Amino acid sequence: MAQLPLQFTEYTRQLMGAERFGRYLKSFEEPAPVSIRLNPKKMSEGRGQRLEVIDGEPVAWCREGYYLKQRPNFTMDPLFHAGCYYVQEAASMFLDEVLRQMHNAYVNHQPSAIRPLTALDLCAAPGGKSTLLRSALPADCLLYSNEPIRNRASILLENVTKWGYENHLVTNCYPRDYRKAKMKFDLILCDVPCSGEGMFRKDESTIREWSPQQVEKCWQLQREIVADAWACLNEGGFLIYSTCTFNTKENEENIRWILNEYDAEVLKVEIKPEWTITGSLLEGFQEPVYRFIPGISRSEGLFVCVLRKRGVAAHSQRHYGSSPTTLRLVANDITARHEGALPQAGLSYEDALKFLRGESLVLSGDVPKGLVEVSFMGKILGQVKNIGTRANNLYPKPWRIKTTHIPTAYEPILKKI
Repeated sequence: MAQLPLQFTEYTRQLMGAERFGRYLKSFEEPAPVSIRLNPKKMSEGRGQRLEVIDGEPVAWCREGYYLKQRPNFTMDPLFHAGCYYVQEAASMFLDEVLRQMHNAYVNHQPSAIRPLTALDLCAAPGGKSTLLRSALPADCLLYSNEPIRNRASILLENVTKWGYENHLVTNCYPRDYRKAKMKFDLILCDVPCSGEGMFRKDESTIREWSPQQVEKCWQLQREIVADAWACLNEGGFLIYSTCTFNTKENEENIRWILNEYDAEVLKVEIKPEWTITGSLLEGFQEPVYRFIPGISRSEGLFVCVLRKRGVAAHSQRHYGSSPTTLRLVANDITARHEGALPQAGLSYEDALKFLRGESLVLSGDVPKGLVEVSFMGKILGQVKNIGTRANNLYPKPWRIKTTHIPTAYEPILKKI
């Protein structure tokens, strides 16, 4: 492991306290937890093929989250490519608990509770929190997942497409583009770019990239993003602010800035003691915030705060019209279809990997010619064009498996019920 920067350790030891910081350091001696989040839509659809995790331990704050005992080769699991699950760090799944409590508040007619009909994930790549949002939000809620960096937006589009939900758009814009377009949302997730201190155990490159100057740049950029997001938030709407870092400049001090700058209030999320989630580490800051620390929580680092824009929340409606500012949608060669609209051919594990590598297939003689959906364990992987002697591969080239090492046997993560 790369050595932790001295300025980081001195500051963080003082911030966390000796006992908590000692547990954090000890976490580097242990492997990072491996966790996945199931796609509830894919678990039950697909011609009667219901699936479940073979050997997983539930993540307490996420209904579909599971810890795995070891890290398998996800790339070689066709069900991963079919969007049946997403490999996600456990702390990031806390968003599911936040959304669950929001929904319960609305169902129980609590004051200020709303049912979001429009939502925005402003810094969404690679798509973990966006796919969680899409699963947890009401089916008729229109979700925009945005990523300003073009190549990262392409990765986001791939993951969103594989997740397979309706009412989900991917855009490639800067936050200010949404502000200029005067778009409004009931819920905005600002998982802002940060100095990455909470990822040091999982990703050594974040250690090498860290510096006090980077922290300074991050908190200033974060405020610019929040300012654009706040202008797009409906009165009574919710803004979820999150980072994967520890320092208070990017966390509590930014929340304090939001409260001073805007007509905002911080909302409490009910948590259980056994989740070992840490609250504020800034002296004198009493607002409810939620901090995950490796060695204390069974996760990597994360900071979350839920804010509400004061005001009376009108019944949210979607309004269609034109805008002088164009948002860039990220989409290419999309074929709209419904489950069962095309004939389907089930593949063996060997043929599923061939398909995911972009190779042509030979299907059985009873499969009709033309467009055919190919599947593994009842879950659709993509399409081929069957011409009889062979089936030409239509799997998008950027998504294809590129490794030449192909396992001889399938090591499943999910099983049929």
